[in-house]
Amino acid sequence: MKNNSIDKKKIESLLPHREPMLLIDRLINIVHLKSATAVVNVKKNSFFVQGHFPGQPVMPGVLIVEAFGQSAAALTAYGIDPKEYENKLVYLMSIEKAKFRKPVLPDCELHLEIEAVRSHGRVWKYKGVAKVNNEIMADAEWAATIVDRKK
Repeated sequence: MKNNSIDKKKIESLLPHREPMLLIDRLINIVHLKSATAVVNVKKNSFFVQGHFPGQPVMPGVLIVEAFGQSAAALTAYGIDPKEYENKLVYLMSIEKAKFRKPVLPDCELHLEIEAVRSHGRVWKYKGVAKVNNEIMADAEWAATIVDRKK
């Protein structure tokens, strides 16, 4: 039985992303290949703060969507057989029904509650809700595929 949470070091072993583009800090409440909550520490010195927007920083919506994708990739990579995932990547295929309800401001902990809705071969469908202090900030549905990593 796998742990029900993983830290950033483990996430780095599952995903190709690195700073500053590795957005998720932890994956908690993991239910094997079904759901998890990703934690994103949105800091005052996050790379996007200076330019989006000076004097009134907001986490860009596209980075929230990217964090959803990273969370789903980590959940999937963590859940499948390591031999099956060896030399693979997870690519985002589509984004649907994305809604940005409130701005995500620096100096908060963003929780991304994600769920794997279905899978068919290498294609997975997910949905997620982004929350700060239990308040919904954004939500979306997306699809991703597992592909062979180029050597």
